[in-house]
Amino acid sequence: MSIDLKQLKYFLAVAEEKSFSRAAERLHISQPPLSQQIMKLESELGVKLFARTTRTFELTVAGKALMAEANELLAKMRMTIDTIRQIDRGEVGRLRVGIVGSAMWGPIPSLLEEFQTKFPRVTWTLHELGPTLQYDALRAKQIDVGFWREPKLDEDDLKTDNLRQELCFREDVCVALNEHHPLAKQDSIELTDIAEEPMLTLALDKSSFPRYLIQCCVKAGFQPTIFQEASEPQTILAMVGAGLGVALMPETTSRIGWPGVVFVPIRSNPPSANLYITYTTTDDAPVVRAFLNILNPPARGD
Repeated sequence: MSIDLKQLKYFLAVAEEKSFSRAAERLHISQPPLSQQIMKLESELGVKLFARTTRTFELTVAGKALMAEANELLAKMRMTIDTIRQIDRGEVGRLRVGIVGSAMWGPIPSLLEEFQTKFPRVTWTLHELGPTLQYDALRAKQIDVGFWREPKLDEDDLKTDNLRQELCFREDVCVALNEHHPLAKQDSIELTDIAEEPMLTLALDKSSFPRYLIQCCVKAGFQPTIFQEASEPQTILAMVGAGLGVALMPETTSRIGWPGVVFVPIRSNPPSANLYITYTTTDDAPVVRAFLNILNPPARGD
């Protein structure tokens, strides 16, 4: 049996118009090919769909049943085509976003809000992971995009693992100080001003970012004394607020307004806390494309 959607469309036109001539006019075709398609459909089904007399033109019982089924089938097909097109535009699907914790104090929440507003049928989930775990998750296709900070990954490593990394938000590092610290009253300081201070840092074995900050200190001319390491930025700030040391933090961290903590800019050559997005190049997922277009809107002609 070979029945196509065009035959069903032709059948519905005839059934609704109750006239071959009017149906042909509605379909913008001549009447003979329309009649041939209906006859072919009846032949394929092995039933009569229309009861024709000189005065009447009515659907048979089988014709009425097919009319209901055909309407439902074509409506479902239209919905299927619409859904497929929405999926291709990234309007339907799932997005798994890897982030480092401090990224949520910056522009990421507003980015996700804009994405949700423009693509309400896409479900998204956040996965708070360090850069190394995000990298592994991207390669294993457990997340779709990842956000982490400096240092930027090596291009050769990215190509080997079929990944691409792009700078999405520029940001500098500042110094988190206890509010009673002598440097806390200054508008800005030099990185070397904290050379003798006990330093509080994120765990050095879990992320390249704190190791990068240590290298920036060495480049500035001093080896910092690491007093304590912690897994979460909130723990670092709590220790700064207790007067246990100082910390190098992304500037957007100051939005938290942590009790007893002052954030002071670094005057000369501050280390960067730039935020990068990383994603796979082998799976051209429409949802990822849509998300990237929110992040970096395509250029428009004047």
